[in-house]
Amino acid sequence: MPHWQDHPPLPATWQRCDAGILPLWWDRLCSQTSQQSAALFAAGLFTEDRRRPIAQWYNPAYDSALLVAPETSPEWPVQRFGIFYAPAGGGFTQVHSNPHEWHPREPRKSPTELEAFQAAVAEAERFLQVEMDFV
Repeated sequence: MPHWQDHPPLPATWQRCDAGILPLWWDRLCSQTSQQSAALFAAGLFTEDRRRPIAQWYNPAYDSALLVAPETSPEWPVQRFGIFYAPAGGGFTQVHSNPHEWHPREPRKSPTELEAFQAAVAEAERFLQVEMDFV
């Protein structure tokens, strides 16, 4: 079994919800920037719910969320998954992590899109484990 699957389960307060990007992201980003800047952030990720795959967790008890999603424009030669965090009480930040990149022009070359996504999800889950220690 790959090492990214060898992690403890997430605390019950975090719920996985990958169906669509939560409106919370747009609200939080707009509260920190203008709507025009928010619309351009991460290649329009929060204005156009079109980029897949995504992984998203929501904590209703703290109104906080974590998102793994593509952060680069589709036409860029190197694609990258970003990890975005909306902490309890408001705000929005991008979690600085290892680069989770892949090259769409070389779809079979490692890391593939799936490998990059799985690595970003594993890192996001580790972040949630640490975050629960401080909440």
